[in-house]
Parts: sequence; structure tokens; C-alpha cells
Amino acid sequence: MTSADELGNSVLRSAARLTRWASRNASFDIPMGQARLLALVEELSPTRVSALAAADHCSQPTMSAQLQRLESEGWAERVVDPADARAHLVSLTAAGRDALDRARQARIKALSPAFDQLDGPALERLAVAVAALDDLLERAAAPSPSPASTPEPRQKEA
Repeated sequence: MTSADELGNSVLRSAARLTRWASRNASFDIPMGQARLLALVEELSPTRVSALAAADHCSQPTMSAQLQRLESEGWAERVVDPADARAHLVSLTAAGRDALDRARQARIKALSPAFDQLDGPALERLAVAVAALDDLLERAAAPSPSPASTPEPRQKEA
């Protein structure tokens, strides 16, 4: 049986290869780096620049520069954070969602011929694996209950 570490490494490697292959073989009108950032903004939106920088492992000034490119294309917008007027929240515009959808559709179109070569059982196994990954990611992204919100175990009555 494969260890969890080995399986995790294999999944990450395969996902990265699949993403790179689909991006190389797709034709879309926006740079891949901008499409990746659009997806990150969509996932975390609305969010602060600092949270995007942390998620992308870059500095806040670097993230601000990248976001300015998206804003200049009309794909992202910053609004004042209602909880803190000194900060801004970033989210996608309708045009940004359209650009991201075009990039995703182009990559799907690039992948379709490869998936068409798989037989029914292989497609079913792939669908089960994707569902398991989605479930794992949902659970990993769910907030952990804080100790204060975790109910105390009930005492057995004597």
C-alpha cells in the first residue's frame, strides 16, 4: 500500500503536470500567470491584498503590482473594507469572471481529446478519484472549531 506521503506527492506531481500540459496546449488570450491569479482572487474573494500575497507566497508589493495589471484590464476591483476603512477588499469583476471562464474553457478543450481516449471504467475511476480529492479539499478548507465553540463531553450520570 502507498503511504499518505507518497500518495500526496504523486497527486501533487500529477496535478501540476496536468495543469502545465493543459495550459501549454490551450490557446487563450490572457497570460497564464494572470489566469492563475484570477482563479486565486475568485477562490478567496472578497479578500485583502495581504491575504492574496500570503496565499501566493509573494510580498504585498508584488501582489499589488500583479493586481494592478488585472485592474487595468478591468478584471478585478478593490473596494474599501467595510470592517476597516484603511484596507481594501479585492474581487473579480464580471469581465474578470469571463476572462477566467475563457481560460478554463480553453484548457478543458485541450484536455478533452485525451479524456476521449479513456474507456468507461477508466473515466469512472478518474471521476471517483476527483470526487475524493474534492472532498479532501473541502474538509481541509473548512474552519477548525475553536476550543470555545467545542462542546464539553457529557458526563455520564451515576
